[in-house]
Amino acid sequence: MKFLIALCIILSACAYNAMSRTLSEPSIVEAHQQWMMKYGRTYTNNSELEKRRKIFKENLEYIENFNNAGNKSYNLGLNLYSDLTSKEFIASHTGLKVPRHLSSSKKGSNTIHFNLSDDVPTKFDWRDEGAVTDVKNQQRCGCCWAFSAVAAIEGIVKIKTDSLTSLSEQQLVDCDEQNQGCNGGFMDDTFKYIIQNQGIASEAEYPYQGNDQTCQFNDQMTPAAQITSFVDVPANDEQQLLHAVAQQPISVGIAVGTEFQLYQKGVYSGTCGRDLNHAVTAVGYGVSEDGTKYWLIKNSWGKNWGEEGYIRMLRESGESEGQCGIAAHASYPTI
Repeated sequence: MKFLIALCIILSACAYNAMSRTLSEPSIVEAHQQWMMKYGRTYTNNSELEKRRKIFKENLEYIENFNNAGNKSYNLGLNLYSDLTSKEFIASHTGLKVPRHLSSSKKGSNTIHFNLSDDVPTKFDWRDEGAVTDVKNQQRCGCCWAFSAVAAIEGIVKIKTDSLTSLSEQQLVDCDEQNQGCNGGFMDDTFKYIIQNQGIASEAEYPYQGNDQTCQFNDQMTPAAQITSFVDVPANDEQQLLHAVAQQPISVGIAVGTEFQLYQKGVYSGTCGRDLNHAVTAVGYGVSEDGTKYWLIKNSWGKNWGEEGYIRMLRESGESEGQCGIAAHASYPTI
């Protein structure tokens, strides 16, 4: 019986691989229908259906060609964003806007250098310390900056108070006038707003809506968390970033390119965007089974993306700014 089950699994895998190589029209239609059912996707009319099916096919072909090439440290795969073009996805699911006066080599007055001779663990994961809330989803709102900053604040609050509370990204989208809501923002400006506002509400009290709304924060709301300041990690120095992440979760900016949308698993060492356009949170680091060093990154694209909402990104890539610019603009709140 075990032999028969194994044989069926092998034959099914072979059949799928054969389908994906040929990508016949009937197989594309079936694959797209199954994908729509899995993610509950519907379209307003047949024209939209055909448009999305065409994009789905192009993404599936890209995935199959990439994975079949072999010798990669990561794989791509279908996910809930597989009917979007890369341009559509980046436009609607990123949102980091680094102020023009800040270059990739910024060294602000609030930068603190770590003593690199101090020992840090060879691997670390703030999830193991209970300092990371569940993966969230920014949806079609360019407010990754809010999710990145909130995750960093949630982490330091847990470290300092031993209490993990999910905080409100929506408050930042609605009320933080230093940023632009769903049209983008920057984490340092977010920290400034929270300091000036004397706190941020909980997710429960001010839940996420996924679009710009009128600010609802008022005197009747008791802040669930407060910070006193924030610090910039010395730019373009992964060893400084390593020491920072060993201390607490860190807000970082990255340059997202085409392959991020379809990332499935592994240590990402692939193409990046030209400019920093997405904000995420570094919640750890480690070494893979084959010895590849990586950053553990919490994203805000839902649990159905990547490794249950996370991506491992190549650490010590050889570039001064790190893989996809991860070390260029990193900062963290303090209490």
